[in-house]
Amino acid sequence: MGTVALAVTDGMLHFELSLAYEVFELTGPRYDVVVCGPAPVRVGRFLLEPDHGLDRLSRADTVIVPGWADVDVDPPAALVDAVRAAHEAGARVASLCTGAFVLAAAGLLDGRRATTHWAHARALAARYPRVEVDPDVLYVDDGSVLTSAGKAAAMDLCLHLVRLDHGSSVANTLARSLVVPPHRDGGQAQFVTTPVPAPGHHPLAELLPWAIERLDRPLTVQDLAHRANMSSRNLGRHFRSVTGTTPLQWLLTQRIRHAQELLETTDGSVDAIAAATGMGTATTLRRHFSRTVGVPPDTYRRTFRSRTRPGGPN
Repeated sequence: MGTVALAVTDGMLHFELSLAYEVFELTGPRYDVVVCGPAPVRVGRFLLEPDHGLDRLSRADTVIVPGWADVDVDPPAALVDAVRAAHEAGARVASLCTGAFVLAAAGLLDGRRATTHWAHARALAARYPRVEVDPDVLYVDDGSVLTSAGKAAAMDLCLHLVRLDHGSSVANTLARSLVVPPHRDGGQAQFVTTPVPAPGHHPLAELLPWAIERLDRPLTVQDLAHRANMSSRNLGRHFRSVTGTTPLQWLLTQRIRHAQELLETTDGSVDAIAAATGMGTATTLRRHFSRTVGVPPDTYRRTFRSRTRPGGPN
């Protein structure tokens, strides 16, 4: 069981704080969730009593820094120092939305690629020129330091952390209980040209589930366009509007997700999983899987199988 510590002081955004607490608390015994900060803390219109002081952050496995309400005001030195000390002690540190300003103030983003809410990306880049600010993505995973864009992207990053720790099956079950999409790739655009419509009320409503049921087939953009009864160019425009990415990238993401689930829940060979996910060959699966997930399929399977053995964490 890892400890997830939420770092709070006056001036935090309550939405991101509540969101992170809910995600990690709902995993049950998989995490010990603690709230750390001076007592009491004013979070928006709410008064919060933390469990521990900020010094507890240095003993956490993961530190979450919620959004910082006023980016024109420097975050408290005590918070900045505690977050820096936690990272130096080996904690994984993640910021949600404008919490990136706290990480930047602590020097954790120097020389790193990072993101924040697109409306504040220019201010972050101007104030901290050593940070490589990417305003166009949902979140950035740079190993021990992670940053997300705002609101819904904060949920994406929290689910990403659960997926890293406990696998896609656990993360997908959690997403279902939260009634949110199980996975949006971090490289997806923050801002799509139109809001994502409700299920059943957009041009791809029938196409997306149809494609997911046929991931074992070598689907092409032309196949998708034909099924949707539109041109490839028109299909690409709708995909960008609805999903924030291209048809081929969306397909690849679904194939990788399915491969993760099969590696966690079946004993099928890498060749069999490559066929079941439409990757064709084990070589192709290994290449795309390693580039997307960061480890080869065999390593991924060993990692998550070991976490569910009797006597081990689950």
